[in-house]
Amino acid sequence: MINAMKGFLFCAMSLLVLALTGCVSERNKLVLDSVGPAHASAPQPTSEGFLTVYSAYDQGAHFYSRDYEGREYSDYSILEANGQPLREVHNSTDTIMDSPATVSLPPGQYKVIARANGYGNVTVPVTIERNRQTIVHLEGGETRPELAGADPDKMVRLPDGRIVGFKSNL
Repeated sequence: MINAMKGFLFCAMSLLVLALTGCVSERNKLVLDSVGPAHASAPQPTSEGFLTVYSAYDQGAHFYSRDYEGREYSDYSILEANGQPLREVHNSTDTIMDSPATVSLPPGQYKVIARANGYGNVTVPVTIERNRQTIVHLEGGETRPELAGADPDKMVRLPDGRIVGFKSNL
């Protein structure tokens, strides 16, 4: 009886450890193709380029935002090409509009680590070009107008086929 109880306890503890380990481990380490700017240019001439990331919607409550019932895009990180942290981006315009923040960056190669709807955190290499805007879509759901009618061979996609953005020319 005692040996059976010890065996049951051992099995139960082993299952608990396995379950907790699965919850703690990182879900996905998906790295996508490099995303670059679309054909349209930025609104004003400048020496920098622009990045807009439509990350997965933040699941937390936003009691202090202007529209606490509205959706906000989750925050993300920008790394230099060598992997050094560059910037943490609070991905909200803090206005009544449900739009992500647009950041300006010097031209070059960067990595964005952001939440993709259904995939957890993903790494997206991005190319920033002078006076152009690079847009990354990770929120899922609807098709964006700037992606309509584009060449399918020039698209970066998630494994399920959803379009993330345009392939970089570099």
